[in-house]
Amino acid sequence: MAVDLITLKDPRSPASDAYRTLRTNLLFSNLDQQVITIGVTAPAQDNHKSIATANLAVTLAQSGRRTVLVDADLRRPEQHTVWGLPNERGLTTMVLENSALENPPVNETEVENLWVLTSGPLPPNPVDVLASVRMDSVIQQLMKSADFLVFEMPPVLVAADALVLGQKLGGTLLVVQANKSRRDHATRAKLQLERVGVRLLGAVLLDAKPDRTSMSYR
Repeated sequence: MAVDLITLKDPRSPASDAYRTLRTNLLFSNLDQQVITIGVTAPAQDNHKSIATANLAVTLAQSGRRTVLVDADLRRPEQHTVWGLPNERGLTTMVLENSALENPPVNETEVENLWVLTSGPLPPNPVDVLASVRMDSVIQQLMKSADFLVFEMPPVLVAADALVLGQKLGGTLLVVQANKSRRDHATRAKLQLERVGVRLLGAVLLDAKPDRTSMSYR
């Protein structure tokens, strides 16, 4: 059972509407692609990045599109905790084992059309794993059975993981928190992503004060 996901707990809330708006923007920005690969990261350490990634994946699945949420944060993975799943096998298992590559160890969720691939055992060299040719094979294999792949990645300024994996994906979202994320961190993260050719789809602002005028139209 997923915990603390506003899109499941209160689907009519302004926050849930915001995630659906984000989903719509992503759909219209990629009309020519049948399968979309999206990375989600943050400038620096951010405990809300995992929740934002999970909520986005939920709204994509709720639109009737087969969605696989991949925990590619091989340093501090959280998706197995968010969804209450075991983490003995996952992304790193697919990288290491041919049998797992052919039959991905994805987990069903309570949300129709949504599967979660946890991180699996943490490697000593996360950047090398994400940069490997084998990782390309993992992405291609997952694309065979999904309309959307959503990858949670480590923060940009913490390690090079997001820069490496982001180059393999169709686009990346940067999660920032109102009144918590530092402006200079967000700017540096944006510049680093763009410098290596990562397609930045935009930023997701969390915990912003709601606009009461828009809330009144219900």
